[in-house]
Amino acid sequence: MSRARSAWSLSAGRLSMSPSRATAIAPPTVTGGLILYLDFDGVLHPSDVWRRAGRPPYVKSPPGHRVFEHADLLVEVLAPFPDIRIVLSTSWVSVFKGVVKAARYLPEELRLRVIGATWHSAMDGSVFARLPRSLQILTDVHRRRPMAWLALDDDDEEWPAWCRSRLIHTHPVLGIGDVVALTKLRNKLSLEMVDSRVKREG
Repeated sequence: MSRARSAWSLSAGRLSMSPSRATAIAPPTVTGGLILYLDFDGVLHPSDVWRRAGRPPYVKSPPGHRVFEHADLLVEVLAPFPDIRIVLSTSWVSVFKGVVKAARYLPEELRLRVIGATWHSAMDGSVFARLPRSLQILTDVHRRRPMAWLALDDDDEEWPAWCRSRLIHTHPVLGIGDVVALTKLRNKLSLEMVDSRVKREG
């Protein structure tokens, strides 16, 4: 699939942006804080999810799986970190025409943490969809300016070296049910919380 020309120039630890219809919108209402960028497909359930008229989304393959089968696991993992908020980085937001409609599929404990999404209706959706997931997230980081952030995603394409450590890359079928990804998530959440407390107290 061809990618749209990025509005970002990526260099070691720095972002510079030129205006783009895909990304040029006002800053979000909620900025700063501790943010988890959350994909759905390949994270909370296998990536092969389909929709048909008159029925809810479902996992087409492999058999034996269901949508959001790992959502309660994420609830458990985030429970010790009440300050962490969620920004949806999933294509479900554009498919269902908004963050509220996409978030309604989450358990209440996760839904109450959601403060926004990387996609916004004011953006050029066709251009935004062709951007690598990494750039979709980094666009939001630039606008939202969190104190600390992590990304949960099965798409590791074009993540710059300077921020790749913030990605918890998941298996497209196992998602966070994979013990390696789950352990990495737990460890990174703990580290980010410690670092953020040091920054606040400093």
